[in-house]
Amino acid sequence: MTESFYRSLEFGTGGLRGIMGVGTNRMNVYTVSMATQGLANYLKQSFEGEIKVAVACDCRNNSQLFAQTTAEVFAANGFTVYLFESLRPTPELSFTIRLLGCQSGVVITASHNPKEYNGYKAYWNDGAQVIAPHDNNIIAEVNKIESIDQVKRDVAAGGGKIISIGADVDAKYLDMVKKLSLSPEAVAKHNDLKIVYTPIHGTGVNLVPAALKMYGFNNISTVEEQNINDGNFPTVASPNPEEPAALKMAVDKANAIGADMVMATDPDADRQALAIRDDKGEFQLLNGNQCAALLTYYLLRRWKELGKLHGKEFVVKTVVTTEMIARIAASFDVECFDCLTGFKFIADVIRRNEGVKQFIGGGEESFGYLVGDSVRDKDAVASLAIAAECAAWAKEQGKSMWQLLVDLYVEYGLFKEALVSITRKGQAGVAEIKQMMTDFRSNPPKSICGSEVVEVRDYSVSKKWVAGVEEVIDQPKSDVLQFVTADSTIVSVRPSGTEPKIKFYFGVRGDLCCAAKYAETVKVLDDKIEAIKRELNLI
Repeated sequence: MTESFYRSLEFGTGGLRGIMGVGTNRMNVYTVSMATQGLANYLKQSFEGEIKVAVACDCRNNSQLFAQTTAEVFAANGFTVYLFESLRPTPELSFTIRLLGCQSGVVITASHNPKEYNGYKAYWNDGAQVIAPHDNNIIAEVNKIESIDQVKRDVAAGGGKIISIGADVDAKYLDMVKKLSLSPEAVAKHNDLKIVYTPIHGTGVNLVPAALKMYGFNNISTVEEQNINDGNFPTVASPNPEEPAALKMAVDKANAIGADMVMATDPDADRQALAIRDDKGEFQLLNGNQCAALLTYYLLRRWKELGKLHGKEFVVKTVVTTEMIARIAASFDVECFDCLTGFKFIADVIRRNEGVKQFIGGGEESFGYLVGDSVRDKDAVASLAIAAECAAWAKEQGKSMWQLLVDLYVEYGLFKEALVSITRKGQAGVAEIKQMMTDFRSNPPKSICGSEVVEVRDYSVSKKWVAGVEEVIDQPKSDVLQFVTADSTIVSVRPSGTEPKIKFYFGVRGDLCCAAKYAETVKVLDDKIEAIKRELNLI
């Protein structure tokens, strides 16, 4: 009972996320209504004339109830609300904000979190999740709502309206995804590529297969048991596509029917997972860094071959995402921007360069990628369509996707990354995570795995120290620490913004002389990462 009421569920910089249930520290109609009223108050301060918002939800328990509640509060405040008739992917919500000229939007989702969670993500008029100054200003307005009595719920009296949307927007979204295609000829030759896809009970169930078919792929199978929308996620322990167990049923089916690729999306279809056959014919689940590197290379290679690179194009990655992307971009003379963790910061880079430079693609290590700028959040629907096209293109070159990846490691270096997440739940856990960050700041490592730490970056104060010399980091402030060694090892430490976790990211690199040495080189790098974990007392 203490955990349910010891504080109010905090409206953070991205919205709400928490366990569903009774109490001020839980996701329920009460907390959703108060958050929406605070957001509505800020929107009325920020925009004149008609205010339009879009609202969507995923498959989770209570998601449709929370979405309807959100729509009603907005409408009671006089807004025009475009409410999806049923569950839809998060990237489609972002697309819809831009398509319909909305000032804001909300999607009810807890992404890949366990079934007891739900969430509320707020978006601005560019289709991106809110950032400064709007995030803190919205938080201030939400915090002013101290009672449910301050929430408007009478739609008729408010003068707003709720408009149901669905198939018409789906068609426009899928048309946008189709226009991202770069190799239709390769797809036409290899349209029998055998793909198994699972939505893991979520919102990708209709749009991912539809996008693949629009691209021309005609040999798509799904995991029927996981096509059923169910917020209890009955076939998996966790609906997180980063975890191999979540893809087990899809991989088993792929092996049974001799498929070439396995694809998956999380419940709100913004994160994707990809499994491809290695040189031994066994499925390997690619991590987010590998997916991002492959997609970035494919996009840049095809843009160059098609004569679309003119010197003003760019890609984006987060500071904890593989440095391999920066090396790939440099080889094509394409600018690579770094930004803070979170796709809202990738979207901010796109916004700041709009009309001046052309965004091609960008991603983060946590299985999120975006192709093109019609959406301003990670988009698994478009990313998986491009991934399938990349496989067809590679096949046209006489290579498998795995061979293409290993070839990239030979060309750019074998980058290996790992992540350790430490969960500390409840009130005591929050304090423990805070203390861990304090300890790292007051006593940073002098060396890591025998290599001197030559650079320390502290994004909480927007500063870095290179060989002891202080410099400014041109990024918003965030609770992130990075330690860079003389041998280019990078260790990053940050508390999760959405979960009760502290995350440690490790990035190492080695030269790969040839494909035959791949396994040997991977082992050397894996051993190095394990040594770093032991040195930092994480295992």
